[in-house]
Amino acid sequence: MTDTAVNLSDTSTWLPLDGLAPGFDANKAPHSRALVGREIVTTDPTGERIAYRFAEHTVDCAGHSDPYEAFEVDEQLYFVQFHDGQRPAEAVSLVLDLRNGSALRIRSAILTEEERRPGQTRVQQTFAASVLEGSATEHAVPAPTNALIGRRVLWVYSDQHAYEHIYLSPQWYTWQCLAGPEKGLADTDENSVWEIRPGIYVFAWREKVIPCASVTIADHRNIHAMRSHGALFGLDETGTIPTHFTFGAFGRLLSATLHPAAYDPAAPIR
Repeated sequence: MTDTAVNLSDTSTWLPLDGLAPGFDANKAPHSRALVGREIVTTDPTGERIAYRFAEHTVDCAGHSDPYEAFEVDEQLYFVQFHDGQRPAEAVSLVLDLRNGSALRIRSAILTEEERRPGQTRVQQTFAASVLEGSATEHAVPAPTNALIGRRVLWVYSDQHAYEHIYLSPQWYTWQCLAGPEKGLADTDENSVWEIRPGIYVFAWREKVIPCASVTIADHRNIHAMRSHGALFGLDETGTIPTHFTFGAFGRLLSATLHPAAYDPAAPIR
């Protein structure tokens, strides 16, 4: 139980990212070898072409190789995560939909204090939807969505770690730790949501207290048996060393809120 004498509002005492890592990956899925030996080329709307060549544990991209992990999300749908060895302040999340011939690349970057603008989180994210070169299919590429707004979901990362997420609006969500070293802590942070397939979403967030960000891909099709795969990236307790680790979770829908049309948080701001 949380010590009632602890001041949960004192954010200077909150657990750093590297302090959360031990045991947080207990429900992580096994590394998939389905991409081994393949070259996959993505092209985004600007014309940028990126080739990824996968070995068993490394991916070659932009002339250098980095260790990676791949997780099978659905049939011919993979979540790939790697830390850019040439740019230690950046991590890459790559969603590859081989069936639909599309991809989504998310780059998480740790800003220096000089780069950071007022109001920005320390870790920023950019999203690039792409098509797969040589794909015979012509499906829509991933796009932002409001589909999660109003849902309250329980995510269990291990026997000791559990959180609930409340998806508030296109920009904000609230998290609360229900079990684990952060039990009792809660906050509202920035988020981005993209639809990959019907019922399968990339959910990414950027924290303002702890210098970190996360990218997850979550299967919401069965509200009683959800599954997610993800990664956290940010700075360690010293605020100087990049910290990067992957995880997985099992989830279930706790409730869903339906707003009257006049008060719908997904409606455009007038």
